[in-house]
Amino acid sequence: MEVFLIASTDYEINEEIRDRELRLISENGEQLGIMSADKALDIAHEAGLDLVKVAPQANPPVCRLIDYGKFRFEQSKREKEARKKQHVVEVKEIRMSPGIGEHDVNVKLRNGRRFLENGDRLKVTVRFRGREMAHTHIGEKLLLDFAENCVDIASLDASPRLDGRFMSIFLSPLSPAALKKRKSQEEKESDEAPDA
Repeated sequence: MEVFLIASTDYEINEEIRDRELRLISENGEQLGIMSADKALDIAHEAGLDLVKVAPQANPPVCRLIDYGKFRFEQSKREKEARKKQHVVEVKEIRMSPGIGEHDVNVKLRNGRRFLENGDRLKVTVRFRGREMAHTHIGEKLLLDFAENCVDIASLDASPRLDGRFMSIFLSPLSPAALKKRKSQEEKESDEAPDA
């Protein structure tokens, strides 16, 4: 079987390995000992495998006998799976004004809860216009009420902060473990409550 050179970016393979001595490991994982790079390359060619330097920082460097194409394929599959499982946390923003109606607040609250349940952080902002700046306490109450309505699925990162004409809070979704803990506490409290 003929072994072809594969262009490598991550690992040195076959003739790319320039070290005089290296520690060789078979494809089963057993140590074959320390030997010259030429001898290790001959062993790899006889077995129909590639010689891949897996630990260049070791002294002597560690090389392994593997099918490099198969190795790269499995590695890319693992990376793809890891990317699939990874969730990029976005910061979603909901804007309101101090004079917002009750129904509009409920719609914004429903959307905010949906964002939090999807695992995204939420920034809730109240924008003051003109004379509304004299009544920032209304906006603060609005933000705190919003946070109170999301307390079962999110935690408030910091108290409301005024930045120019905007007052905002950040809500972070609770971790699955924290959600479980909170649900079990609520169940415990409802069991302990006397029946009416």
